[in-house]
Amino acid sequence: MKDRPLVSVIMGVYNCEETVRASIESIIRQSYENWEFIICDDCSEDATYDICREYARKDKRFIILRNRQNRKLAAALNRCLARAQGKYIARMDADDISLPKRLEREVSFLEKHPQIDAAGCCCYITDGKEIISKRRYKEHPQKKDLLFRPPFAHPAICVKKEVYDSLQGYTKDKKIVRAQDLEFWFRFYENGFTGYNLQEYLFQYRESFSDYKKRSLKTGVQTAKVFLEGYKRLHVPWCLYPLACKPVLSALLPDRLLYWFHNGGEYAR
Repeated sequence: MKDRPLVSVIMGVYNCEETVRASIESIIRQSYENWEFIICDDCSEDATYDICREYARKDKRFIILRNRQNRKLAAALNRCLARAQGKYIARMDADDISLPKRLEREVSFLEKHPQIDAAGCCCYITDGKEIISKRRYKEHPQKKDLLFRPPFAHPAICVKKEVYDSLQGYTKDKKIVRAQDLEFWFRFYENGFTGYNLQEYLFQYRESFSDYKKRSLKTGVQTAKVFLEGYKRLHVPWCLYPLACKPVLSALLPDRLLYWFHNGGEYAR
């Protein structure tokens, strides 16, 4: 019987033909090799699916899925999770880069610390051409840190498969489009799981000015609702509920101002 991979890398892709090759190649170049790579194409209209299939024809560690209609990222990731065989699930996004020792360092940490359920890392922020800043994440994030923002760089995490099974994957709520990671972390901490961020820069997270221009008041309101529901889950005092309005206020700020604030240098999140 074929040995199962220890790590299942999962990635949802959609119309990302310009960036997906570099993301895939960054996993192929990992120093850690006992993985499978499950990619779900969410009904792309460009060459994304064909590019992914190219890799599957050359490397048996790849599993390529495709949605017949666009179902958004959470649904694509849940399809990947349903096929995953690994003890650990490593997330990946189609416009980011995993540095060569990312999987090795995260898997090694989780194997040595069985009391920890998820491991993340610090990130270089890139505009797609060059590194523009660094982003350090709190080493021992607690549920109180969710008052303000997700405590991990979500595409850079490695989580026990049993945790995803326990939480039944990502949200099935179709109204949650851009905050599925935030919603996941609220349920993660609600159920008593623990996480850790390696204080190493093992990931390149793409965050260009054009990404900020995609913000809208609608998605800001949706994210605020996720915060409010999450506050209820974690029994946050009512006096702190106004903090959930931050995504709405951010959506109203000028794009350039918010971009400068987030990428003006290294800071703690």
